[in-house]
Amino acid sequence: MAVEARLGLDIGGTFTDVVLETHTERFTAKVLTTPSAPEDGAMAALESILATSGLSPSQVVEIIHGTTLATNAIIERKGARTALLTTKGFRDSVEIGTEGRPDQYDTQLVKPAPLVARRFRFPVHERLDAQGNALVALNPDDVLALVPILQASAIESVAIGFLHSYVNPAHEVLAARVLQAALPDLMITLSAEVSPEFREYERFSTACANAYIQPLMARYLGRFETMRRKRGFNCPMLLMLSGGGLTTIETARRFPVRLVESGPAGGAIFAGVVAQRCGLSDVVSFDMGGTTAKLCMIENGAAQTSRSFEVARVYRFKKGSGLPLRVPVVELVEIGAGGGSIARVDLLGRIAVGPDSASADPGPACYGRGGSLPTVTDANLAIGRIDPQRFAGGDLALAKDAADKAIATHVGSPLGLSIEAASFGISEMVDENMSGAARVHAIESGKSLPGRTLIAFGGGGPLHAARVAEKLDIARVIVPAAAGVGSAVGFLRAPIAYEVVKTQYQRLGMFDFALINRTLVEMQATAAAIVSQATRAKARAIRRAYMRYVGQGHEILVDVGTEPFDASSGARLRTEFDREYTRVYGRSLGGLADVEVASWVVTVTTEPTPDPLAGAAERTGEPQAIGVRDVLDPGSRNVIAHAIYERTGLFPGAAVPGPAIIVESETSTVVSPSFNARVNAFGDIEMTRKVRPS
Repeated sequence: MAVEARLGLDIGGTFTDVVLETHTERFTAKVLTTPSAPEDGAMAALESILATSGLSPSQVVEIIHGTTLATNAIIERKGARTALLTTKGFRDSVEIGTEGRPDQYDTQLVKPAPLVARRFRFPVHERLDAQGNALVALNPDDVLALVPILQASAIESVAIGFLHSYVNPAHEVLAARVLQAALPDLMITLSAEVSPEFREYERFSTACANAYIQPLMARYLGRFETMRRKRGFNCPMLLMLSGGGLTTIETARRFPVRLVESGPAGGAIFAGVVAQRCGLSDVVSFDMGGTTAKLCMIENGAAQTSRSFEVARVYRFKKGSGLPLRVPVVELVEIGAGGGSIARVDLLGRIAVGPDSASADPGPACYGRGGSLPTVTDANLAIGRIDPQRFAGGDLALAKDAADKAIATHVGSPLGLSIEAASFGISEMVDENMSGAARVHAIESGKSLPGRTLIAFGGGGPLHAARVAEKLDIARVIVPAAAGVGSAVGFLRAPIAYEVVKTQYQRLGMFDFALINRTLVEMQATAAAIVSQATRAKARAIRRAYMRYVGQGHEILVDVGTEPFDASSGARLRTEFDREYTRVYGRSLGGLADVEVASWVVTVTTEPTPDPLAGAAERTGEPQAIGVRDVLDPGSRNVIAHAIYERTGLFPGAAVPGPAIIVESETSTVVSPSFNARVNAFGDIEMTRKVRPS
């Protein structure tokens, strides 16, 4: 019987990770991302994994792909030249935003700049009321008159966002039809399709973001499709969505804004799988790569999800300082704290790290690729956490002298510190940045961190996990097998799924169950049609609603079941809402206020793909250290000898007392002096805090 394999591919800001799984083996590889042409790095990763596994392209039956390209394009403002057509009088909605301020008392507050400049935001004379009735009909000639202006401005992509189009998209559809007939190559995004919900600022912002990155993502996907098929990878390819499901290339081209958090979503799925197999209910996932660190709360094996998030925040930890996107997403916090994050001395004479990154080109100074600024990776090398000859499986030898020079020049000398002290400061600062982000995320989620297990992965996560756990008072850390390429492994576990959210306002006191039944059937048909393009597997529907008390400004998500509604459903939904409201806030208002539904959610999903290698490992053996290395321990601020172990030589039951470093091809796990480690039945490294002497 011929061997068949599935392949997960994750393009990050610094590294491109690839995982190939058969029913009996897993192979992994990590190569540098090629920012100017990401498809080149992706193909290099595919070639590397084929060479390692000995398989041919024809034996790969499916590719699951995720990428940070969409995110980076928005953050770095490298998207297409985009225009916005909107209702007359609402041209500046994307700039005015809401009345919310990320800092109430900052008189020098900087707001996020909209993706579409004002000169490219064109008002159109049309108007619908809140019920979708036309108050002012759209004149096609008004839209046609904009064509010469769009051509003269070299506009590549257009977002169309009219008031109340989420109820009735007719005007947006007509405007798109007129533009497409006149400019066949123009890419067009309708707000009524990308985010059919009320709150025009968020809807317009999402439509602009989709239009802004659509040409970039379409070109990239087209180039990569051509390259992989030319190489012989003729299997289907699915894309990872920000909400944790998989979809087709066609859907990804149409709605690339749904890919903005695709890489982190894969990591959250990976952490959830690990939590389930280890029987853990309360977990925080810690994914640290070369460019960013991501933290996510996992409960009962599932990540928190949301229908909105912010990208490109002006202020790192402050809500309301970024561009709002209203699409389904795994709820996490992401900060510029990765291996490539650049360290410097700020104007107050303090060590600052990130959020800017050296990425893959030129990369950290120690890469020897032209980088001269110190990074977290340079600091880790200087304090002994990284073996310069074994980094990235030995494929990339690191230059310690270059790291030392960069640290001394830009941090050590300005502060009068030795290289070791400056490196310690860089390491402590990035660990505190990540710990601070975790604390803020926990508070915003209404959850606590002590008592949870930290699941660490990504190229940098295992290096920093023990110290971050110390700062967060977490006593247990798990570094899973294949941690260095965790997001790519998560891609292979994800279900094929698609979520549709639609505003259809209803008060439960006067619940129109017939209308909502029709709405949900239509939504389910839309989602099912997209899922069916990717698979013939059996899928199920999940129905939920965003509900609130009348007069409130924000909603909570409530499961509404799968049965059609009837005359008694209003009372049942009220009961479900009160139960969930009490769980979230500790109490409900009972019958003091009516309840309303702002939006309805339908998700059509297949079952997650099981891990073919999830069975307990069978080999056993005593661990044997392969060497000793002096490492500066941030906890004690002393240089301590750490025993070095090969992860491939550690079998279930193996105990590794701290301090130690466990090395593998894609990362290294630092077992600090305050932890001991053991290998569980699944090959995961479990670190537990040593009992402090009384």
